Amino acid sequence: MWPNRFDTKFERSGHPKFSRSKETSMQHSELGESGVEVSEVGFGAWTVGTDWWGDRSEEDAIEMLQYAVEQGITYFDTGDVYGHGHSEELVGQALAEVRDEVTIATKVGYDFYNNPQAGHGELPKEMNPEYLREAVEKSLDRLEMDSVDVLQLHNADVDEITPDVLELFDELEEEGKIDATGLALGPSIGWLAEGDLAIEEEFDSVQLVWNVLEQEVGNHFLETIERTGSSTSLIPRVPHSSGILNEQVTPETELEEGDHRGFRPDEWYETGWEKIEQLRFLERADEGTSSSSRTQSENDGERTMGQASIAWLLSHEPVATVTPTFRTKADIDEWAAASDVPKLSDEEMDRVADLYANDFDIDRDDGMDALRSSVDGEDIESAGLDKLAAD
Repeated sequence: MWPNRFDTKFERSGHPKFSRSKETSMQHSELGESGVEVSEVGFGAWTVGTDWWGDRSEEDAIEMLQYAVEQGITYFDTGDVYGHGHSEELVGQALAEVRDEVTIATKVGYDFYNNPQAGHGELPKEMNPEYLREAVEKSLDRLEMDSVDVLQLHNADVDEITPDVLELFDELEEEGKIDATGLALGPSIGWLAEGDLAIEEEFDSVQLVWNVLEQEVGNHFLETIERTGSSTSLIPRVPHSSGILNEQVTPETELEEGDHRGFRPDEWYETGWEKIEQLRFLERADEGTSSSSRTQSENDGERTMGQASIAWLLSHEPVATVTPTFRTKADIDEWAAASDVPKLSDEEMDRVADLYANDFDIDRDDGMDALRSSVDGEDIESAGLDKLAAD
């Protein structure tokens, strides 16, 4: 098991427009060996510029992004396909005056320029270097930036990560247009061959779906990093397992039509609500203990289930930042603080591992027995995982 992490805090200066509404204790880490610094809790900008997580005005979206900065978040992860460039435009507008204070990541690889979006369906991808270079230039135009801190290939299959694509990344770094490279895995969960290749090629980051209830892929990449000695950082998304672990989807919740969380099977939520009850030991009530009554420690203080879910991920050394799906300012308030809540103890980490290894003693199908694979499941079989290859 990877040891709990205790990263050095980095001092961040404020900006006149974004005066801190409170003192923040956000921790920061480096992506790989790139020198690019990220806040341990990042902002996944897929929630702005699209209506997949509810409608909001441009003004509301910009206000949320700026509010995140006030709460100590300095890592913002967008992509050119989100809203067909609209998310990048909003990120660029919202963060223009604090550009030197934040880290911006974007993704390229989907050809939305020549293909209409049909609901939540996946668009055709285009991974040849000529297309990718042009896509990067268009992203920079929308962001109104000369360079982007992190450039990620968006859901590339293993055979699309060619030597020519890797050479393009090197060229863009040499030209000063990017500082770090990454691979965003998806859609859905799996893609072990892709993540292993990115780790072996020492991409600075690999983004993946990983949370307390869905551990196989993240655990596999921990093993790959340890085996290869790679410096690649991991960036988990969906840390709350589509609303279960932050308790925003409960048995009483009725998801609106088009809500991205509605693509989970009913069985997943039904078993998830049972599992979360077995994870209540991760919550901590703030008992208001003062230093005069006993020595303060990193285990003192409040920790909600939503925060604990993020803190569990941050307890793994290769994890540099976690990008939850912020829908409201209240989400930002709670989850941005997850970088500084009581660390999970070794005992707590062991209890989570034991529960997962025994499937929380729930002998019932959860509807999520398959992982995505571009190599007909060979990567799943090689990893020794008891999962099917999704159709």
